Amino acid sequence: MTPISERRILIWMCVFIGVNQAGFGALIPVLPLYAQAFGVPASAIGSTIALYGLARMLSALPGGRLADRFGRRQALAVGGVVCTLGNLWCALAATFPEFLAARFVAGAGAGLVHVVGSVILADISTPQRRGRMMAIYQGVFLFAVGVGPLPGGLLAEHFGLAAPFAVYAVASGIAGVVAWFTVPETRGFAVGGRPAAAPTTVPFLTQMRVLGANTGYLLVCLVGLVNAVVRTGGLFAVVPLIGAVKLGLSAGQIGGGLALGSVLGLIASYPAGALADRLGRKPIIVPSAILTAVSLAGFCVAPSFAWFVVACVVWGVASAVNGAAPAAYAADNAQPGMNAAAISGYRMLSDVGYVIGPIGLGVVVDLAGPEASLGVAAGLIALAGLLFARYAPESLRREPAPAKADRQ
Repeated sequence: MTPISERRILIWMCVFIGVNQAGFGALIPVLPLYAQAFGVPASAIGSTIALYGLARMLSALPGGRLADRFGRRQALAVGGVVCTLGNLWCALAATFPEFLAARFVAGAGAGLVHVVGSVILADISTPQRRGRMMAIYQGVFLFAVGVGPLPGGLLAEHFGLAAPFAVYAVASGIAGVVAWFTVPETRGFAVGGRPAAAPTTVPFLTQMRVLGANTGYLLVCLVGLVNAVVRTGGLFAVVPLIGAVKLGLSAGQIGGGLALGSVLGLIASYPAGALADRLGRKPIIVPSAILTAVSLAGFCVAPSFAWFVVACVVWGVASAVNGAAPAAYAADNAQPGMNAAAISGYRMLSDVGYVIGPIGLGVVVDLAGPEASLGVAAGLIALAGLLFARYAPESLRREPAPAKADRQ
């Protein structure tokens, strides 16, 4: 595969995941109101988020197996179809239990799409370029989620609460069709002039056991899990609460600060990926984990809107930086032919955080207040970063010079 075709695949995968995640972001301001319209208590609204995260977690390993058995394009197409049908069902649901079932289906489709997309990037990248590719992809992912609430809110305001779900379904379906015709099968493709790796004959569960014996792989999965905990439980739930209750900020001010952080995070993504390819993964993963902890502490002590925005900016940059390097590290630890197992295992364990984050940090809010909840989140991500610094080996290996390779 030539660098040009690699670039083309990366561009189309970014378009696909951008549409998919903008649709997800569009549901953020609508979801509580839509669930409330069924007449359920406030405590039941959280189940719509937890079920979605649970579906993402449960679909990760099946997504890897589908990608290995039937190919990346087929698995990506299945994910797109499931995501489209799930969100269309959400728009048409007549009862709350039916809506919950539809959310589970939509979450499973989103999980398949995200896992297979990351596997495709691992297929088309060498370790020396993987950080940059993952950074671009992750930057688009985070930016799309960050800006999605704006069109979602406008759609709901002018066309009803079901409109964002319907538009998400249609847009996801169109993006899936485009991806089918623009993204080639990447399983077994040659990268960077190297011979194509033969598909592995090792059973999928055996691959997972091999990866489970790798200390660095387990630790990067821990980093991914804690990142998901602090994002879903901290940023999505506790930070808006602190902004509204403690600082008296409006929804527009809170959303504006978080959107600014997303934009600056997108800008920082590529330089961070380039540094991960030049310096290694650990020099990026560890400082960004500490920086994430600093941003959470900043939300706790912010005395004004200006300092709240500063914390948003630090958060946005840190989360963008700490999104790509761990995924690249996970892919680096895959033996030839094991990209799907490595990526799907990493995504599954990361998505555990989407299930336990809102619940766990929510319990801390009830017991000790929002500041204590963010303090716990900051401590968790700092501890994960320090454990990674101490026990995880660097995964980036320098290639030998061409002259030496020729003599071999």
